[in-house]
Amino acid sequence: METLEFQSEARQLLRLMIHSIYSNKDTFLRELVSNASDALDKLRLETFRDKDLVADTSDLHVAIEVDPAQRTLTVRDNGIGMTREDVVGLIGTIAKSGTAEFLQKLKESQDAAASQDLIGQFGIGFYSTFMVADKVTLVTKHPRSVEGVRWESTGEGTYTIEDVPDVPQGTSVTLHLKPADAEDQLADYTSTAKITEVVKRYADFITWPIRLAAAEEGGEPTTVNSRKALWARPASEVTEEEYAEFYRHVSHDWNAPLETIRMQAEGTFEYQALLFLPSQAPFDLFMRERKRGVQLYVKRVFIMEDCEELMPEYLRFVKGVVDAQDLSLNVSREILQQDRQIQLMRRRLVKKVLSTVKTMMADKAESYRTFWKEFGAVVKEGLVADTENRDAILAVSSFASTHDDEEPTTLAAYVERMKEDQRHIYYMTGDSRTAIEQSPHLEALRAKGFEVLILTDPIDEMWVGSVPAFDGREFQSVAKGQVDLETEEEKEQAKQREQDFAGLLEWLTTTLAEQVKQVRLSSRLTTSPACVVGDTHDLTPQLEKMYRAMGQELPHVKRILELNPEHPLVTGLRAAFDGSPDHSALVGTAELLLGTAVLAEGGDLADPPRFARLLAEHLQRAL
Repeated sequence: METLEFQSEARQLLRLMIHSIYSNKDTFLRELVSNASDALDKLRLETFRDKDLVADTSDLHVAIEVDPAQRTLTVRDNGIGMTREDVVGLIGTIAKSGTAEFLQKLKESQDAAASQDLIGQFGIGFYSTFMVADKVTLVTKHPRSVEGVRWESTGEGTYTIEDVPDVPQGTSVTLHLKPADAEDQLADYTSTAKITEVVKRYADFITWPIRLAAAEEGGEPTTVNSRKALWARPASEVTEEEYAEFYRHVSHDWNAPLETIRMQAEGTFEYQALLFLPSQAPFDLFMRERKRGVQLYVKRVFIMEDCEELMPEYLRFVKGVVDAQDLSLNVSREILQQDRQIQLMRRRLVKKVLSTVKTMMADKAESYRTFWKEFGAVVKEGLVADTENRDAILAVSSFASTHDDEEPTTLAAYVERMKEDQRHIYYMTGDSRTAIEQSPHLEALRAKGFEVLILTDPIDEMWVGSVPAFDGREFQSVAKGQVDLETEEEKEQAKQREQDFAGLLEWLTTTLAEQVKQVRLSSRLTTSPACVVGDTHDLTPQLEKMYRAMGQELPHVKRILELNPEHPLVTGLRAAFDGSPDHSALVGTAELLLGTAVLAEGGDLADPPRFARLLAEHLQRAL
């Protein structure tokens, strides 16, 4: 027998569990039964895949046994079991990434309910057993292992682990229960009535039989769950609480779902689906290694835990079950990737999810706001990846805009507010709302009352370059290309200004040629002297940085310097240029003008020391 120490993070977590950071202690049983059900699913799946695996699958079930005299509760399954390495990696330590983040968020949380949500979010439910038990003993055996493994701990910082002979396949978890304590909301979990109540509430839908027996009563164990698959029952017979518990079972999220989606397809290809939109984004939503997809069943038989082929990457937060009637029971991921029926199901599931979000937007505004806040940045990935559903994604998307400081806008609402002669949907990308709102690029648009979308998610830099229009209106960056804001009268005046400034613009273009591709007059500035913009099809500075951060080598993209012909600094520079044939003294001023424009948009100076030196010299001359 070995005695080992928990990882420091696991010790912190155990202390939190033992001291009850959430009040509903019944949920420990839900976690154990859910784990047992998963083990049974995995064993049946493994026997389909590996015909050489020696395992008894004739009577797969979950058994719960209570012993009031010994004050123990045991949850046992005859599923896949665990090897010694599994036990150390999954039970003896917290091997999952994100535990440190969980503990940090828990420390930051002042709300017990929020703490409860976090536990489910980080998938560490096994440790909840220490809320109700002074000691936990786990005995397990994998079908390929010669011996079983016993793990035991009191949750005080160490655990013991040893090999044991003559262990049946599967896993049993025995809890040496604390005394019942009504004041601490700790029920008597040796009561068969209490266990039946908890199982009915949390696990009635599990398709494996859950058998309950009391040690002193003898007799045959009683099956206490109905075993009716929720997706196969008429919607009128399923309560919201049953949906919520099933969602928690398939997602390991302790929150209720934000929305429930049912589908049933009949005809040549039949399937049923029960999908859920979560109410809170998981901590690993943007981690590359996270698992995604929905559970795949064939004729009520569990086939696959995370079927990625049924749900695209940009809907990776969707949880639930798809039960097909016409697939093979030993279907593999390779087969799924080529299967025409799977592709058809995927298209229909995606359309159903997006139409549900659209309905939510119209009928449940608060739920939609929650959904978009949690998952909007992910959904927008589909604008790049899923051209087939691009219009549907745009229709359910919301964006911050200059129209309202707090409430985002839909594109349909933006179009309704467009001016009569406005042809484009204006937008600007950037690192933050503050940076965009302070940008000189917005000056003329604000002055003339044009609304601008404020796009600050990293994915926004990607999709705006590949999505041409919405409802016939083209997207137009206010920081790229020419922005046509002038009236016919203003355009006539602009022609005269172009002639007046022609010499200065040509000289500046030559003088600053290493840093900019062109210098021209601007129609987008009202108070700033200058700004830098990109050509219509150039990469934005933010997108250029993103590609470089990913290791891609890119040539430097030169920008365009635009001048405000009404600003005193620009008119003064023109007067100085026209007033003397020697322009060498103006070179420093030209570089400062460009540098301030770069800084105004949050960019990086090409030569910061030189800029500082030129600025000091000009300030000194001004004194």
